[in-house]
Order: sequence, then structure tokens, then C-alpha cells
Amino acid sequence: MLPIPGLYRIKNDYRILTPTLLIYPAFVDANIQATLNMASGDPNRWRPHIKTAKIPFVIRRLIDYGVKNFKCSTTLELLTACESGAPDVLLAFPVMGANASRTLEIARSFPATRVSVLIETTRQMELWKDTDIGIFLDINSGMNRTGIRQDRVAEMIDLAAFAGPQFRGVHYYDGHMAGVSATERQKYVQEGYGHLMNIVQQLWKAGLTIGEVITSGTPAAPYALSYVSFSDAPFIHRISPGTVVYNDLTSLEQLPGWGYRPAALVLTTVISHPRERTVTCDAGHKSVSVDAGVPNCSVLEYEHLKPLKPSEEHLPMESESGEGLPEVGENLYLIPRHVCPTVNNFDEALFVVDGQIRSVERVAARGHEQRF
Repeated sequence: MLPIPGLYRIKNDYRILTPTLLIYPAFVDANIQATLNMASGDPNRWRPHIKTAKIPFVIRRLIDYGVKNFKCSTTLELLTACESGAPDVLLAFPVMGANASRTLEIARSFPATRVSVLIETTRQMELWKDTDIGIFLDINSGMNRTGIRQDRVAEMIDLAAFAGPQFRGVHYYDGHMAGVSATERQKYVQEGYGHLMNIVQQLWKAGLTIGEVITSGTPAAPYALSYVSFSDAPFIHRISPGTVVYNDLTSLEQLPGWGYRPAALVLTTVISHPRERTVTCDAGHKSVSVDAGVPNCSVLEYEHLKPLKPSEEHLPMESESGEGLPEVGENLYLIPRHVCPTVNNFDEALFVVDGQIRSVERVAARGHEQRF
């Protein structure tokens, strides 16, 4: 769904220091509902990754909608989720050493939250043995980032057996499906799930109980929810997209027609008109992430402006015709191409309701914990 510019504009936005992160809670609610609609109204099918949300208000809003299961990547995100009252959190990152000790410390400080971790080796399992930490096997979906190779089922069986009653299920994150064309995505996504189900069946034959299977970031989510073998299985299947809570240019391209809209923008100010067809604003890559490539954003009401390669604090934009350029001093509203690391750039977010700033919320889970 294309954004309606007038719904985003803030009255007296010239009073706001820029660049700044804007969150629109009405659109957050709409995006949560859109995801629940995709899941046939069942919040139990969704384990959102809070690397996107990062703000306690938004985590609590998900809980208000019936979402009880979450996923995260850092101990700070885990701590924020626990403090926000999340009932169940998976630390979907292979923590070792002091990071593992800190994870256990957080879990023991919040006994009302069920905390789980990923493992792929015996050494990792030994860190958690005889604790209250739940265990998920991390399976390499073909993304080749983490996880046990799919042909090493015997290792999976041994690890799950070693985990004993702590074993909860398997994690199969197929984020590389973002690189598959939309016309072929369903075919390749569900082909991967066929391989996953073969692994699950072999674990069953070995006498192991699988309570949960976790798959899917944003691009694969619809095809996971429509995959019949997940719907009628004796385990609970959950998707894990987090980007959809705020959305960005990439997710809106990947999930057209589901009713999603941007809920997180960056407000910036035009600071220069260095040549005939170019303006520069104050939102460089320290504000709007460039990890997903250039252009790293689009501009509401100035869609003809093409953002160029940013530097740390400067973002130049070009109009091919040289017409329709904003004036120096004008505020612009940017939709990031990748919202997750963009949110991570800010200490605080302004929450906007009906064109007014209603609250300032801390981005509590940005960055990492610093402990020695």
C-alpha cells in the first residue's frame, strides 16, 4: 500500500532537530493487524524478530495484539524483551563465552519469560545443559550464515537427544530468499520447506519430540503460512519477520497487496543546493542505513528525487529535470530502504499521532550491552 503523504506530515515540524526518527503508532497497529491477517488471525503463528522494533512500547503493543513469542539477536534485545513482558523469547544467535553467561543471567532474572537459544554443536549444548534454557537446533537453510548442514541429520539427532527435555524444536531461517525473484520465490521457498520436513520426519523417527518449527523472514512469510505441511503438522509452526512492524521500501516491494504501510520515517532538513539539479539534506548514512544499497531511501512528496550515495552526515539528492526541488530549510520525510539498521542509528524516536508529537520513546535495544 502506497503511503499517503498528508498522513505523515507533522504540524510545526520545523521545531524538531534533524535528522530524527519518527514512529507512527497507528500504522504500527495496522501493520501488526496486516500480519495477523496473513496468519489467518492467529497470533500464535508469528514470532517477530525485535531487531526491527527495538522500542518497549512497540513490543508491548505486539503483546496487546496477542503475540506472545519473540525472537532477537543480542543480549540487549533479550533484556528489552524480558523487561517489556514478553512471555517467550528465542535468542536466535549462536552466543558463546561471556555472551552466553549474560544470556543465562538475564533468563534467571526474568523467570516469567521462557528463554531459548540456538545450537549447532555439542560445545554449545554443554553451555546450557541442566539449565532452564530451551534449545532449538539451528539448521542451515542454504543461506550459509549459521546452522547445521542439512545433510548432517545424524548430528542433529545426537544434539537433540543430548538436549533432552530442553529440546524445543528447529530454526530454519531462509533469509536468502530475498534474493529470489518474486515470480520464483514461492517455488524455491516451499522447495526448501520440503527438505526441512524431511529432516523433521527423520527426527521424529528417532523418537524426538518437536514442539516448534521456526522459519521465514519477510519475503518468505506468505509462502510458509500457505505451506500445507506446516498447517496440519503435530508441531506449531511460526514465521519470524520483524521488518513488517515498521516496513521499508524493501518489505513493501516484497509484500504488495497485504495492506502494509511505512510506520517509521526519518525527518531530515535540506541544508544545501550545491548545483542546479541537486539538493543535500542532513541525513547521511549515520542516520539512514545504506547497507541495502543506493538509493537508500525515497522522499515522500518528492518521489522524483533520486537519493545519491550518502556520506556520514550528508545525503545528496538529484532531480533529472532540475525541477521540483525543495527549498533550503525545508523538511523532508524519508522512507528507508532498510529500516532495521536505520532504527538502530537513533537513541530516541518521536511518536506521531494526528500530526502531533505525542511522546518521545527510547530505542532501548539499539546497539549492544557494554559489560566487563
